[in-house]
Amino acid sequence: MDVSRLEALRVLIVEDEMLIRWSIAETLTKAGCYVTEVSDAAGALKAAATENFDAVILDYRLPDSDDLKLLEALRGQLPHSTVVMMSAFGTPEIIRQAEALGVFRFLDKPFEMESLKDLLAGPAGLN
Repeated sequence: MDVSRLEALRVLIVEDEMLIRWSIAETLTKAGCYVTEVSDAAGALKAAATENFDAVILDYRLPDSDDLKLLEALRGQLPHSTVVMMSAFGTPEIIRQAEALGVFRFLDKPFEMESLKDLLAGPAGLN
C-alpha cells in the first residue's frame, strides 16, 4: 500500500459510535488525512454543505437516519467523493441498493483499520 496516496485527503467520517469514529479518525489522521468527524446525519449534511471531501466514511445506521436517504443526499452534495459505507447490519439487498447509489465499497463491521487504509490508497480507491 502506498500510504503517501492518503496524505492531504479530506475525509468526512459519519459514525455515531464514538470509539469507532475515533479509531477511524486516528488511523486516517496518522496517515496524513485531514479528517472531519460527525456523529449524525444532520452533521454530515452540514459538513458536506460547507466543505468538499475526497472521501466519506459513512455508517449505515445513525440516530437520525437508518436508511439510504442520507447516502443519496450526500451523493448529491458530494458527487465526486469516494463513499465507503459500513455497517454491522448490511444485507445483500442493502449492499446492492448502496452500490446502485454510488457506494465504492460496503464494509462489514467490525473491520481492520489497515483494510480501510488499503482500500482508500489502492488503485481503485482515491486519486
